[in-house]
Amino acid sequence: MTQSKALWGIDLGGTKIEGVVLKSKAEPDVLLRRRVATEAEQGYEHIKEKIRLLVDQMAEEIGFRPYSIGIGTPGSTDPETGLLKNSNSTNLNKQTLHKDLIELLGIPVFIANDANCFAVAETQMGIVKEKFPNAEVVFGVIMGSGVGGGLVINGKVWNGKHGIAGEWGHIFLDEDGEDCYCGKHGCVETILAGKALERFYKKNSGVNKKLKDIMADRSEDEYAQKTYERLIHFFGKGLAVIVNVIDPDVIIIGGGVGNIPYLYDEGIESVQKFTFNPDLKTPIVKPKLGDSAGVFGAAFLTA
Repeated sequence: MTQSKALWGIDLGGTKIEGVVLKSKAEPDVLLRRRVATEAEQGYEHIKEKIRLLVDQMAEEIGFRPYSIGIGTPGSTDPETGLLKNSNSTNLNKQTLHKDLIELLGIPVFIANDANCFAVAETQMGIVKEKFPNAEVVFGVIMGSGVGGGLVINGKVWNGKHGIAGEWGHIFLDEDGEDCYCGKHGCVETILAGKALERFYKKNSGVNKKLKDIMADRSEDEYAQKTYERLIHFFGKGLAVIVNVIDPDVIIIGGGVGNIPYLYDEGIESVQKFTFNPDLKTPIVKPKLGDSAGVFGAAFLTA
C-alpha cells in the first residue's frame, strides 16, 4: 500500500463524528477507525473544529495525512449555491460546509449525504459486491428514525441537478401522513419512519409502544396489526415509485425498520402489486455492513 491509495472517510452524525482509513479501493481493509462526539449543540464552528481535530488525531496515529477525504453528511449540498440543505441537524443548514472544509483541511473534500454513502458502501464492499457484482444501478434506502434514499450508478453517487437525487423519504405518499419537518405533508418519512409508525400506533391505541414490540404483538393486538398493515401497504406503494421510475438492479433496505422480516416477503409482494410490470424481478435485500456503511461509503467518495 502507498499512502496515496488509502481512502479516508468521515461520517458526520448528530451525536458522533466517525473517521476511517481504508487500505485502498481494491483492498478496502480497515487500517484505522476512530470517533469523537459531535457536540452539535455548541454550533457550526465547533462542528468544523471537531472534524479537523479528528483528522489530525487520525493522521498522527497512522503516520500520514490524507491526500483527499470523503465526508457523509445529513442533508445535501446545493450544486448552485454551495449551501447545505435538508439536514435534520439544523445548524448545518444554509452553511457552506463543503467550501469551509476544503479551506480548513487544505485538501480536496468530497461530500454526499448519508444515504448516498450507505448505498455506495454496499455497492463497493457490501451486499451488492458480494451477491450482485454486475449491478449498474443501485438504490439504497434507510428506514430508521427518518427515511432517506441514495442512488448509485456504475459505482458512483448520482447527485442530480439539485443535489437531491434519491430523496425517497420526501416523496408525497398519502394525505393521512403527518406534517413533515421539510414543510410539506404526507411524505414517506411521515408514514414509514420508525417514530411515525409508533405515533400511528399510539394515536389508535392510546398506548406508547416500541416498533419491535408492535410487530411482535400483531397477532393479539388489533392496533398492532393495523400498524403492520399500514407499513406493508405503504412500503409497497412507496418503493414501487422507485421501481417504476428508476428500475434499479438492486434495492437495499437499511436502518432499524429495515430489520423487520416481513418486509422481505409480504413487503415485496406489496411492491409487486404497485409496480408497472407483470412481476417484480428487482432484488430487495438487507445490507451487509450495518452501522459501518456510512463511513465506508464516505471513504469511497474519494476513489
